[in-house]
Amino acid sequence: MSPVFVRRVGLPVRAEVAFAWHERPGAFERLSPPWQPVRVLERSGGIADGARVTLDLGAPLGQWALEHHGYRAGREFRDRQRSGPFARYEHIHTFEPDGEHCVLEDRLEYEPPLGLLGRLANSSIAAQFDALFAWRHRVTRLDLARLRARAGRAGTVGVTGANGMIGRELVAYLGTQGVSVKRFVRRAVRGPGEIAWDPARGVLDPAALIDLDAVVHLAGAGVAEARWTPARRRELVESRVRSTQLLAQRLATMPRGPRVLVSASAVGWYGDRGEAALDEGSSAGEGFLAELGQAWEQAAAPAVEAGVRVVHPRIGIVLWPLGGALAPLLRATRIGAGGPLGDGRQWWSWITLHDLLDVLVRAVDDASLVGPVNAVSPEPVRQHDFARALGAVLHRPALVPAPAFALRALLGRDMADQMLLAGQRLTPSVLLARGHGYRDPHLEPALAALLGRVHGGAA
Repeated sequence: MSPVFVRRVGLPVRAEVAFAWHERPGAFERLSPPWQPVRVLERSGGIADGARVTLDLGAPLGQWALEHHGYRAGREFRDRQRSGPFARYEHIHTFEPDGEHCVLEDRLEYEPPLGLLGRLANSSIAAQFDALFAWRHRVTRLDLARLRARAGRAGTVGVTGANGMIGRELVAYLGTQGVSVKRFVRRAVRGPGEIAWDPARGVLDPAALIDLDAVVHLAGAGVAEARWTPARRRELVESRVRSTQLLAQRLATMPRGPRVLVSASAVGWYGDRGEAALDEGSSAGEGFLAELGQAWEQAAAPAVEAGVRVVHPRIGIVLWPLGGALAPLLRATRIGAGGPLGDGRQWWSWITLHDLLDVLVRAVDDASLVGPVNAVSPEPVRQHDFARALGAVLHRPALVPAPAFALRALLGRDMADQMLLAGQRLTPSVLLARGHGYRDPHLEPALAALLGRVHGGAA
């Protein structure tokens, strides 16, 4: 008998709503596990009968071609392997009504490759499915709870920086929340879902913004992508200030159009503050990153003065295995070199990417949010405790330190001191005062979820 894998989860919405969520753009991206890079090579037709998707699973699995069938609106759809790593594979998604709620059942009927040898390895395959569906069901349940809480809000949101790590995930999240998304692009527009702009040349047609309800502004050169030479510092400042000024000035002159601008900032605004407990009412800090953050936020002043509601999420260390600060820390920890940075006593204010997306969407929806909002978890940790938590999740030691002098030699003194050795002990007071709920308030369980170390459908 071929192996069968079955997992069920209760969802807080009617079956038709949960089914519709799976049909929306972005659902596949929302359900893809962050510990396993997956690239869509071809896709057509959504989840209707005959729809196809071809994925690149990376080495050693290669390409995986799937075709959908068995579509029953609001109740069931199936996908089966056309070619790929299994001898046979079919995934049956069933939505069982339960009053105002429903139960999602994922049933996998498959045949491992390599005959008897593959069957002997089935326990490992089943363990991977277990981790995968613990992730998928958690995301589905929490995303649908957010959708229900948003009470049908939809609208159209423009997103700058949509090709970055945060932007890509935000576009997918907004899509599954029923929001129409328009990406800002610096090339020729290829369709109605794009808006052309060029901040360096001051190019942005106000007419392209009229149909937007809000803009989420994430564009800016990455502060960790290159050493801070004088030229790089200018690029970091100009990429943020010019783009923000352009948006703010256009919004300020528009009699109608988006009345919300969510313009990203960063916790570097506070500078290195040692042991001080900080919130949104604390003073600005000193140093390049603090000055960059202040200039970045100030660039939105024309929109503020014109009555646009402007929110500045001051984003902490974003945890996501496929990029940002966590990716290099994972590589180091996996080889046993994930110990403290410097003395490890500096405070790190962190947030998982999915929690950050919730904050960004709340900033769009919640009319009471204005000005700075600390986009961090409610539990900052010392860096050596972060290293220990990551080592514990990966079952690796976290004892080998990276001395401050070595980090300064590698990155330059200012970059090392302000990015790795500085600390901000932040509280998200604005969000907590409004009862904002976090998916991942505690570090070690958050890391376990992100790295596929949660099993059995646990939340």
